[in-house]
Amino acid sequence: MTRRRLIAGNWKMFGNRAALAELTPIAAAAAAAPGVDVAVAVPFTLIAPAAELVPTLPIGAEDIHEAESGAHTGCVSASMVREAGARFSIVGHSERRADQGETSHDAWAKAAAGHRAGLSIILCCGETEAEHNAGRAERVVQAQIEKSVPDNADASWFTLAYEPRWAIGTGRIPTFDQIASMHAIARAKLRMMIGDRAADVRILYGGSVTGENAAAILACDDVDGALVGGASLTAAKFVPIIEAAAR
Repeated sequence: MTRRRLIAGNWKMFGNRAALAELTPIAAAAAAAPGVDVAVAVPFTLIAPAAELVPTLPIGAEDIHEAESGAHTGCVSASMVREAGARFSIVGHSERRADQGETSHDAWAKAAAGHRAGLSIILCCGETEAEHNAGRAERVVQAQIEKSVPDNADASWFTLAYEPRWAIGTGRIPTFDQIASMHAIARAKLRMMIGDRAADVRILYGGSVTGENAAAILACDDVDGALVGGASLTAAKFVPIIEAAAR
């Protein structure tokens, strides 16, 4: 099964209007890599200006609320970010799970809401360091997928991202054999849930991906791209990852 690679950036709570200048060379690199899809999720305040600046580069949200509207002070719905120019949203990121106490059910509800609003979804899963060290990574990730993935998920709008929490922003990554093994486990779980459609769903790896290690990570079986955090903030660091995916 051939799946197009996807390199997605996540700016997290970084960036301002001046930082949007980085998107122009990123969009140029994406255009020069026709076999690779490239997308960047930015803070809510930057979605509209980013989408206007680089219309060829899919811009996304870093999170959405599961409700269409309501008395949810400080929250933003899927239809709101889509109106602002977002084409996709990340949901279930480990930092949301850790910092905001979000559950896999929350991720499921947000994924379903995003799809209803016409957004593509990147849904994250991954174990903590304690879970990893206790040998529970497989069970934790399988449980997160079971509780987070909507029954109607398919590759036309849904992507899964495996992000071991202990690797995010630390400079540490699992061994390449461990990455391949966890991606195979994730795909097998998807296959149990959504059948043959799982073969087309892209599974990204996230966690301290850089220009130096991207080629080796992307060479792992069942790795269809990367969800990139800090290295996506500048073209100097993000473009080499795009170029590695294009080779």
